[in-house]
Parts: sequence; structure tokens; C-alpha cells
Amino acid sequence: MKTLIVVLFTAGIFFSHSGICQQPDTLIHKLDSLNKKTDTTGEQKNIINPNAYNENTKITFANYFVLLGSDLKQQFTAPFHQTGKEWIRIGQYAAITAGLSLVADEPVQRAAVELHNSSETIGSVSNYITRFGGLYEVYTLAGLGAYSIVFKNKKMQTTTLLATQAYLTAGAVETVVKFITGRQRPSYYNVSKPEPEPTFHGPFFKAGVDVSGKKINSSFPSGHTTVAFAAATVFAMEYKHTPWVPIVSYGAASLIGLSRLTENKHWATDVFVGATLGYLCGRQVVNNYHRYAKVQAENKNKGTVSFNIQYMNNQLVPGVVYTFR
Repeated sequence: MKTLIVVLFTAGIFFSHSGICQQPDTLIHKLDSLNKKTDTTGEQKNIINPNAYNENTKITFANYFVLLGSDLKQQFTAPFHQTGKEWIRIGQYAAITAGLSLVADEPVQRAAVELHNSSETIGSVSNYITRFGGLYEVYTLAGLGAYSIVFKNKKMQTTTLLATQAYLTAGAVETVVKFITGRQRPSYYNVSKPEPEPTFHGPFFKAGVDVSGKKINSSFPSGHTTVAFAAATVFAMEYKHTPWVPIVSYGAASLIGLSRLTENKHWATDVFVGATLGYLCGRQVVNNYHRYAKVQAENKNKGTVSFNIQYMNNQLVPGVVYTFR
């Protein structure tokens, strides 16, 4: 809850510099009516030149929450809009994940714990890095947001707002998946079964919490990894023509994912699926914004028709005025 409040506060920083300039009544319908299949296939062509981020395409207070609602709707209803070929790919991914779980989860967990315990330096670095997948990531986004306002960088401002949307939507999706799967964390210790097992208990298993207050059955997927890759994907897509940005973004997200292993908070496949889920959520948020920008551009280019009545030659004459834009 604390993280959610800070994320919304971060988004709110921008809106003290923006006006509410559009009624959101039909925007969400326009966004939902566009082709959703481009979210993950990469076929959508997004204009990411700095000039494309202007007063017409800016995210206002009202439209931020319209876009956020549209993002959540599209992500949660995505399973109902998959084609046969897409379900085949999903099945292949599930099979790969299951195979990795069988051969990698337990060995990787043991190796990660041994690595953490082998060096005080590694343990300290791991503990520091892992924080950037949670609340510290919000502080980073707030810093980037402040930078974009001070230096009037519209593209950075928009990108950071999109990153907060990706953070929120990815967090919502992974929370639901955690509940449904109910996977046991590797840090869980049972006297009768001292060796941790990557067991899926399902949604209604009563497992309690560990010494840190985390639910014992909330391992799959890794939340830190999911939100880290969601935000990283936004920056990587929006600045894909600046080579070091995707490298730094995905590099930082990967380190966060690895730290969840060395901190013994997650299994390897928790991190693997979290990275995938975050990536897909980030792509959807970015593509949805660019569809919004396209709608805005079309609205700007449309002419307007108005009716008036003029008094001429002692009589009322109706008139039609068309304004070109």
C-alpha cells in the first residue's frame, strides 16, 4: 500500500504542471477498439522522436487514469483475445518454464544461497540491489520525473509517467498470479521438511507468513523482477535509438532479478516468469500510449463544424462554419 501511494504521488508531481484539456468519455473506447495484437508482436510503429511529445500528446491528470484503466483492462482480458497460434506459443513457453523448474529451481537456489553466504561483500551488494525492485524504484522514477520538469524534457516526462503505469499494472497482474498459484518461497522452513521445495499450493492454501512478514506461498512470480522489467521495458522502447538506455535499463532489472535469488526470496523460474511478465506489461503500456497519441493527432487534424444565425437584410439567415486545422 505504501508503494502504491508513493507511485501515485510520483505521477501527481507532473500534473501540477498540466491542465485537464480533454474529456475522457470516449478515449478508452477508442483505445480498446484498436488492434491489441500489436502489443506483443512488435508490429506497431511508434513515433518516438522528441517532437512527438508535445502539448497535444501530453498525458493529463484525467487521461493518465483513463490510460491506466485501459492498460489494466487490456492486460487482464488478454487471455480472452489470443489466437490459436498465440496459444501454441503460450503452451511452448509454459513447457519451457516447467522444464526449467524441474532441472534448475532447486540447484540454482542452493548455489545462490551458497554464493550469498560465501562473501559478506556479495551479501551486502545483493541486499542493496534488491531494494531497487521495490520502493527504491519509485524514488528513482520520482527523481527522473523531477529532472524532466526542471529541464522541461517532455519526452522524459511522458516516459516516466508511462513507467509508473507499467509499475502499477505489472504489480496488479503479478499479485493476481501470486494468489492463483500460491507457490512456496524457498526461504520457508518446515521442521518436518527442512529442504525447501518449489511447491505450488494453489489460491486457498493457508500457509501464514515468514519471519520478514512475507506470505510463505507468494513466490511465483517475483514481484520485484516483474515491476523492474516493466519499467525497464518502457525506457528501453522509448529510447531504443539511444543504445546505452536499453542496456542500462535491462541490466539493472536483471541484477534485481538475480538479487532475488541470492536473497533466497524466489526460485529461478519465479524470476524468469517475472521478467517475461514485466516485459509484456511494459510493451502494452508503451503501445497503448502511442495509440493514444495517434488518436490525439487525428483529433487535432480534424476540422470542426459549427452552426450560427446571422441577421442580414432584415432577416435571420442560418449559416454553417467549417474550421480547417
